[in-house]
Amino acid sequence: MARKNRPHTPDGRYLVSKGILKRCTNPDLEDDVRRKALKTLMQARMRKDRDAALEAKIALGEAGPVWWDDGSPDDSGNAPGTTLYAQWWASLTDDERAAGA
Repeated sequence: MARKNRPHTPDGRYLVSKGILKRCTNPDLEDDVRRKALKTLMQARMRKDRDAALEAKIALGEAGPVWWDDGSPDDSGNAPGTTLYAQWWASLTDDERAAGA
């Protein structure tokens, strides 16, 4: 299955999937840490182990405390048009927004 080229917010904190913001992986993670957490996440998903998947997402920065330190809120789970990203979302083409549907 081909991955969609989902829209990413200009600050790189979120991608849009199924019409909502989902937090991206912490870009400051060491490569070996990121790879280990991704492997753990994939294994947890294959086993349908939700607790292990959540732990891996926390290690990746996709869940739990935010990985940025400027005090911005976590907008995960919100429609981009209802957040500080509304102007960015409105500026995308129909095709770009459709990639996040």
